[in-house]
Amino acid sequence: MKYKHILWIVFLILLVDQVIKIYVKTHFYLGESVTVFHDWFQLSFIQNEGMAFGMTLMDSALGKLLLTLFRLGAVIFGFFWVRQLARKGHSRGLLICAALILAGAAGNLIDSMFYGMIFNDPFPNEVAAFVPFGHGYAPFLHGKVVDMFYFPIIDTTWPQWVPVLGGRALRFFEPVFNLADASISIGVIVLLLFQKKFMGQYHEPAAPAVEELQKTSESQA
Repeated sequence: MKYKHILWIVFLILLVDQVIKIYVKTHFYLGESVTVFHDWFQLSFIQNEGMAFGMTLMDSALGKLLLTLFRLGAVIFGFFWVRQLARKGHSRGLLICAALILAGAAGNLIDSMFYGMIFNDPFPNEVAAFVPFGHGYAPFLHGKVVDMFYFPIIDTTWPQWVPVLGGRALRFFEPVFNLADASISIGVIVLLLFQKKFMGQYHEPAAPAVEELQKTSESQA
């Protein structure tokens, strides 16, 4: 699998991820939820500081900056890492998983880097709108990540006889996430499940001089 094919996978995931986020950002007000299929698939618009599945690690401006810079460094390293994997002839499965993880990280990084500069901060029950670049709700590297997918497949309460949790809400799957989060999760899970198979398919490409020597030997034989 060539490096350019990996880049196409990354680009397509990024494109779909950003189209969905921009649509939700400009058509949903913060906290709005719309049922897509029965009660277990909803679009629920929330924002977070950059962690996957709506989790928040740091609330301070400095913490947000450090988190975004870390993600930026990880994505830059990721492109070089994936390129090396492709050059060394690793399996297609491993490269696709790497592309999924890289695309997911880059997708959320785009939100953190630019959304604060291109969107306004609307009043409650109003949707966001594009503003002139640099006149948004936050400076460069301080944007918030858009999440929208919510799958409350189970929405009930724990039985009273369950210790500690009895009577409390029981929801699965509770976190709200986006396509970038899903891309990262799928890539990591598949990689962990099939890592032995992927690594078993690895073949170090022969050096040009070795290949030429092999061809010469075969022709002489």
